[in-house]
Amino acid sequence: MPHPQMFHDDDPALTRVRDLALALPGAQEKVSHGRPAFFTTKVFAYYGGSHKVDGDWRQHPQAVMVLLDEDERSALLEEPRSFVPAYLGPSGWLGINLPAPGAEGWAEVAELLDASFRRTAPARLVRELE
Repeated sequence: MPHPQMFHDDDPALTRVRDLALALPGAQEKVSHGRPAFFTTKVFAYYGGSHKVDGDWRQHPQAVMVLLDEDERSALLEEPRSFVPAYLGPSGWLGINLPAPGAEGWAEVAELLDASFRRTAPARLVRELE
């Protein structure tokens, strides 16, 4: 049974994430489990996420889930905008609620996407960033 689509194509935050993610070497987009996923040979980011709080699902429709180094992940977990996503959280993934499309903070989103890309992409694509 296919997953329902859990995003709107005209979402301005998704447009910003697409622009940033697809600018990375070899990056592509697919829909996985109802959400946009950005990948090379492995997924480096998902748009949107969820986690359980006291047994109830809390949705984060305008968030990005990334795989970061433990030090960076630990620091970001201290911030209220972050969450440990369902299913992927135990593998080191972190969810970050996104700023409004015109607000400050998108440079950091680009850095987080870059960091996750560097952890998952083949070495030849990472070298293209240099």
